[in-house]
Amino acid sequence: MSAAVPAEGFPIPGTASPVPSVEHGDRQALRDELRSLPSIVGRAPDFDVQSAPANPRGLFLDWLRHAIDAQVPEPHAATLSTVDAGGMPDARVLIVKDVTAECGFRIATGDESAKGIQLRSNPQCALTFYWGPLARAVRIRGIAQRGSAAESAADFRGRHPAARTIALAGRQSSVMANEAVRAELLAEAAAALEADSSLVSPHWTVWTVMPVSIEFWQGDAGRNHQRLRYLRQENDWRIDSLWS
Repeated sequence: MSAAVPAEGFPIPGTASPVPSVEHGDRQALRDELRSLPSIVGRAPDFDVQSAPANPRGLFLDWLRHAIDAQVPEPHAATLSTVDAGGMPDARVLIVKDVTAECGFRIATGDESAKGIQLRSNPQCALTFYWGPLARAVRIRGIAQRGSAAESAADFRGRHPAARTIALAGRQSSVMANEAVRAELLAEAAAALEADSSLVSPHWTVWTVMPVSIEFWQGDAGRNHQRLRYLRQENDWRIDSLWS
């Protein structure tokens, strides 16, 4: 009997797995190979938790600058984690556009995308930065706040022309049944932007993730990691060192 699979394509818990059987030796070989791979191989800069600033924004910008100066690929990329209407977690990598004076992390997406729909339904979300060459990560848990139409329009106009074309064509995250239709929609969007460079997608939205907590993690090859967590209080931040 084949496994029951819901519309999203995931097997229903408790039913037979659709995954073909794999020989035990192959599974053992994979486990051994994965265990043999090195981890936490980056070279971490000096980090004195005792001298950490009272506000996490300064520490984050310091770490981000280290990543930029060390030429870590795409240091502004982060994983955005959300939850859908059924409670299923979701995640994807995107670019963080700015860090506001209030320590808000600014992102943007189309309202019709999966993350746009999920943020509107449940603005509780998380962002994770990982800078492997520096053995550093930053974990942010917070609430996403929708930006104004003016902020969203300004962000859209600042995007690369190709990115504006794709966003203007819309349908992000929807099923693409026909490549020819996609090519036609992109051509129409490109022509519209060429005729009027000020065009803005009505679906494009800026969001600012306002942290409830921010954790700075610095790895150690001996697993004696350093973890510093900021918890937002009413008017300031509480700082705690955490066990690794």
